[in-house]
Amino acid sequence: MRHGHMSERRDAEASDIVHDSALLQGLPAFLRPYARLARMDRAIGTWLLLLPCWWGLALGWIGHPALPFPSGWYIILFAVGALVMRGAGCTWNDISDRKFDAQVARTATRPIPAGEVSVAMALVFAVGLSLTGLAVLLQFNMPTIYVGIASLALVALYPFMKRITYWPQAWLGLTFNWGILVGWSSMQVGLHTPALVLYAAGFFWTLGYDTIYAHQDKEDDALIGVKSTALRLGDSTPRWLWVFYGLTVLLIGIAGWLVDIGWAFWPVLALGAAHLVRQILRVRIDDPQDCLTHFQSNRDFGFIVFFALLAGGWSQ
Repeated sequence: MRHGHMSERRDAEASDIVHDSALLQGLPAFLRPYARLARMDRAIGTWLLLLPCWWGLALGWIGHPALPFPSGWYIILFAVGALVMRGAGCTWNDISDRKFDAQVARTATRPIPAGEVSVAMALVFAVGLSLTGLAVLLQFNMPTIYVGIASLALVALYPFMKRITYWPQAWLGLTFNWGILVGWSSMQVGLHTPALVLYAAGFFWTLGYDTIYAHQDKEDDALIGVKSTALRLGDSTPRWLWVFYGLTVLLIGIAGWLVDIGWAFWPVLALGAAHLVRQILRVRIDDPQDCLTHFQSNRDFGFIVFFALLAGGWSQ
């Protein structure tokens, strides 16, 4: 892509800012840049961070006959925690990537490169969100607190991975699915094999969906020297998706089997597998809007797996 194309694409269609978001319109004008900085106008990232927490919670709940349902209070805590920590992570990512973002059409209108929020104020905002996340984490037991704090190193280093490896999506997989371990530890003592296997499943799931997402930016990324699996895998991406998503379903099944999950888990998991197959068959990796649509559909897969775990627990 020629340099001149970038400015031509800097419009509402190219930007990842949702200008007509009902949430943004309902906020005072001075708060809107911070809401955009935290991606509060785009819930998909929060869902993709939250659902692994619920997976771990549900998997750890299986085998607790005294609990007819995973703790509703914990479900709410994870939701609040995912919202604020996703916001903190996005803010830190934008601080770290502000020079790159200014050169990419889709991200050039983000608040920091657009001059709406200073780096200093963004740092203050990130710290405030992180402290809110810590307050949420302190509601859990000590092992869960330790597991949650351990994720901060992954979050801090993620923005720099795209500068040194073509596999930053792998690092994101380690980061975004850490909630599986946090959710499990809120129900169980120790990080046992089922939790680690489910964590591995989440890793491959993220590797698949974020590779699809990265295809939106592959021209700009190649131009400015940012690396991604979209650039590394190129036109072979659909073949790799079979590997990534195949391992996702296989490992989720193994995690369920390891906890002696009930029969109802399997047909619901099969629906999830069909959802991923549909993604692979229908995604058009050279169509940015289509990539975004299929990336966003992974929220549905996350819910299917959560319901599969619940159904398996109830039918045990």
